[in-house]
Amino acid sequence: MIRLRLFGRCRIYHDPVSPVLKAPAQIGWDAWFRSIDLVTPRRLKGKELLLRTKGWWTVEPPEIAEVVEQHGRLVVGEKGELMVEFEDQKSVETLSEALLEHFKDQVLLAP
Repeated sequence: MIRLRLFGRCRIYHDPVSPVLKAPAQIGWDAWFRSIDLVTPRRLKGKELLLRTKGWWTVEPPEIAEVVEQHGRLVVGEKGELMVEFEDQKSVETLSEALLEHFKDQVLLAP
């Protein structure tokens, strides 16, 4: 199993940036007739984290997800970083070529 970080060009500064999940999303509940104090923490999945980059990168996240998911799997790493998981080195190489073809230097893979 190979894992590489996924970076996109920042729309404002144009340097490569990657989202990092700093804390789980917290979901609470409201009811019509009572107050519910339950809060449920939930970690985002890889594609969910990528889609939250809308407006941050120069390329739209759904377009990136479509290309990436043909060659690997979007995951969130142990430290909350957005990563692509591959079965083998050939998949890494084919995704790198596909990213270059579709997005030029706007979407990158890095260790």
